[in-house]
Amino acid sequence: MDLLEARLKKIDRRNYRSYSSLRGQYNFVDYDFFIDIPQSDPFAPATRVRARRQWSLTDLAWLKEQSADYQRAARDFIARQFADLAKEVNEIQIDRPGQAVLDRTAVVFDDDAIELRFRVDLPADGRTIIAKKTLNLLTFTLPKIIRRATIARELPMDDLRRHCETVEDQVALRAQLKEKNLIAFVADHSVLPRLAGNSEQPMPDAVPFISPDSLAVELDAPHAGKLRGMGIPTGITMIVGGGFHGKSTLLNAVENAVYDHVPGDGREYVVADETASKIRAEDGRCVHSVDLSPYINNLPMGKDTTCFSTQNASGSTSQAAWLQESLEAGAQTLLIDEDTSASNFMIRDERMQALIAKEDEPITPLVDRIALLRNHLNVSVMLVMGGSGDYLDVADTVIQMHNYEAVDVTAKAKIIVQSHPTQRQPEGSDTIEQPRVRQLNRSGLQAQLEEGKFRIQVKNKQSLRFGREFVDLQALEQIADASQLHTIGWLWCQLAQIKGWEKQPVTAFRKMLQEEWFRSMPNYGDLAKPRVVDVMAVLNRMRKAEFK
Repeated sequence: MDLLEARLKKIDRRNYRSYSSLRGQYNFVDYDFFIDIPQSDPFAPATRVRARRQWSLTDLAWLKEQSADYQRAARDFIARQFADLAKEVNEIQIDRPGQAVLDRTAVVFDDDAIELRFRVDLPADGRTIIAKKTLNLLTFTLPKIIRRATIARELPMDDLRRHCETVEDQVALRAQLKEKNLIAFVADHSVLPRLAGNSEQPMPDAVPFISPDSLAVELDAPHAGKLRGMGIPTGITMIVGGGFHGKSTLLNAVENAVYDHVPGDGREYVVADETASKIRAEDGRCVHSVDLSPYINNLPMGKDTTCFSTQNASGSTSQAAWLQESLEAGAQTLLIDEDTSASNFMIRDERMQALIAKEDEPITPLVDRIALLRNHLNVSVMLVMGGSGDYLDVADTVIQMHNYEAVDVTAKAKIIVQSHPTQRQPEGSDTIEQPRVRQLNRSGLQAQLEEGKFRIQVKNKQSLRFGREFVDLQALEQIADASQLHTIGWLWCQLAQIKGWEKQPVTAFRKMLQEEWFRSMPNYGDLAKPRVVDVMAVLNRMRKAEFK
């Protein structure tokens, strides 16, 4: 602290760039403080700092003996506590978690200490340093927040344990899905509706979810005990019902259930296959060397679709590409909402078949391929469908949402199929294969590293800047936090400098994102672990990426 004070006094009233002299380590009484990257300008990103507090000073050393998931949740909880304590201090910012409990680097545990990673806006009068104000911030205000966030007697310990146990329960529930032949589980009394379209908070007074008896299963949670709820089986599941009755709400809950959620979220006992990928139409996106032939063939001018590339995909082309890319990345479950899909990719009805001959239509709709995905590739599909009954011919389970209540109408749907047989003709072949694994030409990533001032920049979940390119990600609904995009950018940066991995990019990403994933990253506090399927989804939308 004395060293920091001396350095601050030396640069008092100097130009803001003089803050760079503060870079280094400072040993306070009960923690070590690191100023890693001082900001160069009052309008530049805030200074990156870290604080390390020995376990012996926290009374929290028992956390080291807990499971990895318990520790992940504890780190998440401490980050939330730090954010709450710092909310009145505008100059101090930590990567505050949302409703999902992700593996973040804002708080890190190691054998010796708890490490907090955050940012501080160093005070100034215009571009002039105010040493006294900075000294008060760093040696009086900040230490109180650090100590209160990292000592047992200052933390709400019952809430911490509940937070961690709820996460362990979700992990345990998700682990039981495969053995029960389920793609998702929605516990009774879950609250699925959200407060608003731009909010992840639960809607007050929402209708609690109750499973129909025919689909009810019981799963075991280590802390909550036996939980009853709706099990969504593997295979093809249709969600039907009138508008505004909760179809998309159920699908949205499942797509977000690939992550764990905080107690009180309403979805903390809703879990899904962690590989589940929600796909949709995405006009104008790029596509790199994807085999679209199961769905699109015989294009005008004889264009090949077995290794298809474009910088301006149509709705149907983009959705077919997304499906194939998801399977390549390891997805075993696909989630589809009719409202965001290309209609000609989903269905071609009897009248359109009569009007346009098959030889003049290059698209084979999903309705004619979906059973092959299930039967040949063991891929399950959950789709919201309100406009086409032709999918009833292939559906294994049909769930009607009525006033936000789930009703199993599978038996009724089978009767309707028998009494109202479809008149459309099946299209396409009766075989389908797993998409080939494309090789990445990493020169596209390397070129970005070498072009002038390299930068990874993320402002929200809709865009990632990597070098000079801004990757448009507005269609990726399963990115839970902007910090996951920050990690993806750094993951590319690390791998772009290593030879060999580009032959199996999915395998390389999976290996890099194993338990100690953050060891290969910068010691930044604004990183969060993404799923491999999302890493690939972002890479597939990088216009300068090159696959073969």
